[in-house]
Amino acid sequence: MYVVTGATGNTGSVVAERLLDAGKPVRVIVRDAAKATRLAQRGAEVVVADLQDERALTDAFQNAQGVYLLSPPDIQARDFIPDRKRLTQRIVDILSSARVEHVVLLSSIAAQQTSGTGPIVSVHNAEQQLRASGLRSTFVRAGYFAENWSSVLPVAKQDGVLPVFFPSDVRVPTVAVRDIGPVAAQALLDGPRGVRIIELAGPTDVTPTDVAQAVSRLLGRQVTPAQAPLDSVVPTVTRFGISHNIAELFREMYAGIADGSVRWEGSGESVRGATSIGDALRPLIG
Repeated sequence: MYVVTGATGNTGSVVAERLLDAGKPVRVIVRDAAKATRLAQRGAEVVVADLQDERALTDAFQNAQGVYLLSPPDIQARDFIPDRKRLTQRIVDILSSARVEHVVLLSSIAAQQTSGTGPIVSVHNAEQQLRASGLRSTFVRAGYFAENWSSVLPVAKQDGVLPVFFPSDVRVPTVAVRDIGPVAAQALLDGPRGVRIIELAGPTDVTPTDVAQAVSRLLGRQVTPAQAPLDSVVPTVTRFGISHNIAELFREMYAGIADGSVRWEGSGESVRGATSIGDALRPLIG
């Protein structure tokens, strides 16, 4: 049995579909059963549970050959890093008690860093907790999500400007979310190999200038990157209903991208997805 958390999301849904395609028994953990109708029709067992629900997770993880685990975002968090550290430790304890054979964690570029990377520290902590547990684990360290650019696409469309919080010539490993699920599913099918690290990016690393050029082609108009000062991150982001704590973490992450702290460790397997930045952004252009 393979268990998939976040099974109605961008990556978890693909993981579940790929496992079903391979003829594997799949149990999906979702918060809304209605959103898992397709998976249920394909034969997946649907468990409605929240990652805070220890009893439900204990039952869901029983007899699991492999588990796909992700740490969902929480844009309203007031103390995200310590809160998430406690949550992931509880989940790892449950996985250990259930004697799960293999855990595939959706992690991030720079997860080897203990600090200075903003929200990425949360998956650093999760990786360390899995290591300490002795569970055989695969860490899929994904690059910067191409879809993160979606929030500024309306500005690009209206004003011909692509707002960015780091220099326009900084090259960033970037991956489309559609390329993450297949890699994670294959890692589950491959089975445990001790502690395995997969560093996943798109076909090429991109700069904000590259992104602006791709958006220009999609919109059929000239779009240029415009760097905003780091001090503007928090007031800008909080206007969208994101908590001050999360906004501060974003500021730290953007600073880490600018100074090179957000980088690969270089000790894992390097995998390149197939989706270009333009193809990733095309469905997001309204």
